[in-house]
Amino acid sequence: MQRSSNVFARVEPEIKEQAEQVLNKLGIPMSNAIGLYLRQIIMQRGIPFDMKIPTQMPIAIGSLEASALNAELEKGYADVKAGRLHDLNDVFSEMSRDYGI
Repeated sequence: MQRSSNVFARVEPEIKEQAEQVLNKLGIPMSNAIGLYLRQIIMQRGIPFDMKIPTQMPIAIGSLEASALNAELEKGYADVKAGRLHDLNDVFSEMSRDYGI
């Protein structure tokens, strides 16, 4: 039985670099992370995370006309005035807890 096998994958350079930065902080080599991912596929008998189409797509500011951009900014301003705010530290804590970020 072979001790290892090669896997070749093409990924965007920016994605690879960002992933390497995270993995370096965790002290996990890329090859180990890929191995962990493949083991999870086996254990979960599928992709080990939800793959869903979002119900609301993020808005690309550059694609908005001036009137639509102003409307979105007004919504944000109304949220601020109404106190519908989230502390940034709380948001990042939730992301870290929920997504391991």
